[in-house]
Amino acid sequence: MNAAHLVGRLLGLDEAQAIDRIRPSLAAAWVRDGSAWLLFGCIGLVALALVFYVRYQGGRRLGPRMGLAAARALVLCLLLVILAEPVLTVRVTSRLRPTLWLLFDGTDSMALADEIPQAEQARLAEAVGLGRESAKSQSSLDEPPSAGEPSSVDRPSTPPRRIDYLKALVRKPDDNVVERLGDEFRLRAFLFDRPDGVRAIEPAVDRVDGRLDRAQLAEQLTTEGEVSALGAALGDLARRHATGNLAGVVIFSDFNQNSGPPALEEAERLGVKIHTVGVGPVAAVDLAVDLQVPPVMKKDERSSLVGTLRQDGFTGETVAVRFRARPVSGSPPAAEGLLLAERAVTLNNPTETIELPYVPEQTGRWVFRAEVEPLGGEVIEENNRAARETTVRDDFIRLLFVEYEPTWEWRFIKEVFHRDKLVGMRGFRTFLRSADPKVRKTNELFLTTLSPARSEFFAHDVIVLGDMPASALTPGFCRMTEEFVGDFGGGLVVVAGPRFGPGQLGQTLLGDLLPVKVDPNGRARCREPFRLRRTADADQYDFMRLGQSARENEKAWDNLGPLSWYQPVERLRPLATALAEHPTDACVDGKTRQPLIAVGNYGRGEVVYLGFNETWRLRRRYGEQYYRQFWGQMIHRLALRHALGTQKRFVARSDRSRYQADDQVLLTVEAYDAEFQRLTEQDVPGRKLSAELTVPGNGLLGASNVRPLGIPQLRDGMFEARIPVFAAGEHRVRVEDPIGEEDAEITFEVAQVSVERQRAVRNVALQKALADATGGRSDDLTTVGRLPDEIEHVAQTETSIRVIPLWNTWLSFACVVLLMLGEWLGRKWVNLP
Repeated sequence: MNAAHLVGRLLGLDEAQAIDRIRPSLAAAWVRDGSAWLLFGCIGLVALALVFYVRYQGGRRLGPRMGLAAARALVLCLLLVILAEPVLTVRVTSRLRPTLWLLFDGTDSMALADEIPQAEQARLAEAVGLGRESAKSQSSLDEPPSAGEPSSVDRPSTPPRRIDYLKALVRKPDDNVVERLGDEFRLRAFLFDRPDGVRAIEPAVDRVDGRLDRAQLAEQLTTEGEVSALGAALGDLARRHATGNLAGVVIFSDFNQNSGPPALEEAERLGVKIHTVGVGPVAAVDLAVDLQVPPVMKKDERSSLVGTLRQDGFTGETVAVRFRARPVSGSPPAAEGLLLAERAVTLNNPTETIELPYVPEQTGRWVFRAEVEPLGGEVIEENNRAARETTVRDDFIRLLFVEYEPTWEWRFIKEVFHRDKLVGMRGFRTFLRSADPKVRKTNELFLTTLSPARSEFFAHDVIVLGDMPASALTPGFCRMTEEFVGDFGGGLVVVAGPRFGPGQLGQTLLGDLLPVKVDPNGRARCREPFRLRRTADADQYDFMRLGQSARENEKAWDNLGPLSWYQPVERLRPLATALAEHPTDACVDGKTRQPLIAVGNYGRGEVVYLGFNETWRLRRRYGEQYYRQFWGQMIHRLALRHALGTQKRFVARSDRSRYQADDQVLLTVEAYDAEFQRLTEQDVPGRKLSAELTVPGNGLLGASNVRPLGIPQLRDGMFEARIPVFAAGEHRVRVEDPIGEEDAEITFEVAQVSVERQRAVRNVALQKALADATGGRSDDLTTVGRLPDEIEHVAQTETSIRVIPLWNTWLSFACVVLLMLGEWLGRKWVNLP
């Protein structure tokens, strides 16, 4: 220990390596205003001590009295100086220990008691320090048996929960890995048990010796979280906590993420090494089923139900998978529904897929279910059934194509959607500015005006706007299009052409809807032919993924060939995403490439921008295959984000589709009149929307299962209510349409079984991927003891100016006490009372 370190310890500065400067000063206001008062006060106190011992303590030798007077004067002057609040301004160079974050899983899956072999259970118990009696019973972990209760030896053997092993690891009395980490790093602990972030664990430091309080830390580890949002937890740490001197993150979890953004992307964005400690078995005897159904089905047209079986430990077994369907309306929520098919499947692989062709015969909301009987030895049986809700429509998507004159793009898009099963001849309409007015009036394909009645205009689902001059875009069309996208969530596709260009839209209200900032004076740029370049974000959008594989996708886009022109823009708007760009040309900032395909949100809707109108070149070698896929997936994406046609006039929604018992359901209703004007409470009888809530009963819908609801207005056009739910099962809400056209219905599921219990094993793939992608370690509870030796410890030095108060330190107190004690001993030595 060098002198600087010793002085630093005396001054309360840990890890001080060098002290460059020490400057004393006084902080009290009365001294700063007049420092002479301190000098005069000390002189007065010295005089007072001399007078006291010279005049009033006579009869003794003068020398001892003068010594006692000096001691008394020092005590009084020191007290006066303490009242002046002395401080030291120190420039110190310190060695800072790096910070290490501990992130614990606090979700319901950590409360699982895994059925694992006795030998493996004993090995885990020994590794984490879980005693033999604790390994037999959870209740013996925290409290002794009460009077009359059998001892832990006599209790039935039940396996510990995952959280019990983790708590035992934290409490371990010897060779404690958390304590060893605390010796090398400054630890901060967090718990992820929410869908949107983390919760900081209170500092667990023993007040006596300053070391980590393991028992307090273990007590704060809970299992109350309903979803494992590991990606959201890492993102929250990156946003809210400084990472400047961060050595890494240690995650204790089973890594079964089931909510939020991808954990791997958030881990890479955090930018530090992540060390993963897996809790839970890597294999378990389990059989699970999943079901995929199309979000929308067309009546009398073939669709597919896809069931997926995942098994571990049942290879060679044969199981029966049953597919059922029942309508949401008109049947009890507890009803099993119609048996569609039963398929026998032999479990030869970890994953088996069963595809069931299905032709819906009735419209409405339907619940499809796939189920398989539990097999002996399964840890979790709740995942042996899966249900999905979908809508069967005899409706169609209404697509409006606005163009100045016929182009190749207009012709081929018309052909594609005339044959599309969700658009068809009834769904495709166009306004062609150059068309003969007589043709517009006689041919139902054409609209006669750009500004029809609101009831007709807002019945559209997607608007494609081609190469139009600003003079042809009426103010009424622009206002209704802005409302259509922003308020009703409609889709808009803007296709730039070489004649007028998107700069024309900059002169109208529609310019603000685009994901790009257009140049009103911009003209088509015709230079050397070029091939568009897809961006890294393109694969996140289904209409940019053509074919069935990455290789086929490259082949399809290569088929587009060289383009001879495009419409340049000033820049990409904030929060918009470029999906394809020019390989060389840049925007006005000189950095970002010119966007050729871009997408962005406006209000509740989505807008797609194409800087050219030659996607028809995708047909060059392979006919309509990729062209149809590109436009079909784009239009379906934009249309199916909201209710179709006139259904969007009265729409009821819940904030989630699945809840836990005791949750509150947020029910919102968007309500408009026949002309799509917002309804107000004055337009509704009783000033509230009337609704009925149907809750699950004993398989029958009696009067006790239905209760009325009133939904008050939140603002014009929006009504909102919160509904508490308690019973498990499917709930249905029917909201009465005050216009009297058609009531709106929604369904949601209330489950007492957490989604956390849908998977019995640890997600080893994600655990290893997080560690490998960031350069960290991947361990389990039996190997985590090596972690403190493997984490790189790089201490940083920091030069700082520290202001250290001396008046309230133990050093000042000790000086006063020692001087007073010395004076008292001196008085006894010379026999003064």
